[in-house]
Amino acid sequence: MKNQTLKDTIQALMKASDETGKAIWRALAEELDKPKRRRVAVNLSRIDRHAAEGEVVAVPGKVLAAGSLSKPLKVAAFQFSEGALEKISLVKGEAMTLMELLEAGVEPNKIRVMK
Repeated sequence: MKNQTLKDTIQALMKASDETGKAIWRALAEELDKPKRRRVAVNLSRIDRHAAEGEVVAVPGKVLAAGSLSKPLKVAAFQFSEGALEKISLVKGEAMTLMELLEAGVEPNKIRVMK
């Protein structure tokens, strides 16, 4: 694995899981630790279909711009396509990295993981 940001994110998520005892952080880390070709890619249309307004969504991979959002959401992912970032900001949503989500102190039971 060459991407230092990816390594750091995985380590931080594992550490958070060990310290807090919350399984969500370990699950996100294990999904990110897969080979790139097996990593998750989620379209905005899928996020829009399955998340309620104001919800926090975590994607252990990349968010793609296919589809659109109809409501403001907080979306955390390892990567975003440029189009996805634009569409999230259009509906007054918030895009953040998984590290920023971890640092924000959001309660794990308030996070919806999308794969």
